[in-house]
Amino acid sequence: MTEFFQKKIKLPAFPGGYHLITDLIEEAIPEMRQIQTGFLQVFIQHTSAALTINENADPTVRKDFQTFVNELIPENYPRFIHTYEGPDDMPAHIKASFFDSNLQIPISGGKLALGIWQGVYLCEFRRHASARSLILTAFGTVKK
Repeated sequence: MTEFFQKKIKLPAFPGGYHLITDLIEEAIPEMRQIQTGFLQVFIQHTSAALTINENADPTVRKDFQTFVNELIPENYPRFIHTYEGPDDMPAHIKASFFDSNLQIPISGGKLALGIWQGVYLCEFRRHASARSLILTAFGTVKK
């Protein structure tokens, strides 16, 4: 039998950067443990932050992400015209489009089927962002 569970959660405000949020997601939707085979969809309801999956062990990976993406899409790009929300706003929109607003992760045996070195990142592209909202939808075959 297929079941669907959905929750909206609010993450704490994070500074600009790449932040592991796997544990926050797993804690927010304990119903996922009932799913034998299925998926968790994670959707962020913002246009200046994003989600991605990458290295969960070495924090220098997250720092290198930030350094590279900030050099690729600098705040001081002189041709931006959407600047009235601050110099980090338009670059944040572009950065968010380079990543994604949603992830779909397999669930196997009631757990996220991430690789051993994988974690879910919140990619926060604003320097002083407010709390971010996620919609978590877990669905699949429930344990009998």
